[in-house]
Amino acid sequence: MGKVIAQASMSLDGYIADPSGGVGPLFDWYGNGDVEFTGADPDQVFRVSAASADYLRAAWANCGAEVIGRRLFDLTNGWNGRPPVGEAVFVVTHHAPTDWTFPDAPFTFVTDGVRSAVAQAKAFAGGRDVTVTPGNIGAQAFRAGLVDEVRVDLVPVVFGAGVRFFGDYAGSPLLLENPEVVQGDRVTHLHYRLRSSA
Repeated sequence: MGKVIAQASMSLDGYIADPSGGVGPLFDWYGNGDVEFTGADPDQVFRVSAASADYLRAAWANCGAEVIGRRLFDLTNGWNGRPPVGEAVFVVTHHAPTDWTFPDAPFTFVTDGVRSAVAQAKAFAGGRDVTVTPGNIGAQAFRAGLVDEVRVDLVPVVFGAGVRFFGDYAGSPLLLENPEVVQGDRVTHLHYRLRSSA
């Protein structure tokens, strides 16, 4: 059965982007290695360390769909209609765009909240995993109890301000199992499973 996974690169002080939405050195590790790696978009080629390539292959291999927020969609222009991971993207938004230049791309605009977006993404993905972008959308998914696992690509940089991995989450404490740890070059990959409250 597929899992819902919150995953992003994060600074040591807990940020996934600067105040303007830029990632700066958080993504440097995607280009500092000798091993070529691609996600769902074959034209987007990363060059990572061998350890990071193995980690990403395992992390992305079973991903069927992503859930993102409208801000990320706008910042990336929806990756020009090509999902970076998985086969489809579900965008949580108050209003679907009317002027996007890739109307036939596998993007669904969900106007009735994160819970609905995750349900639609899971239905699309079948038994595969669904990723949820951390930040505001991730916080809503954590509050709703929708997230099964957390993947943090921890980068040795301090931002000081910006978009937090856990957004404005202020719910009950989230207990996680001990992480699986993979050391890359200028990144430490941490994979946690949320501890069941049962």
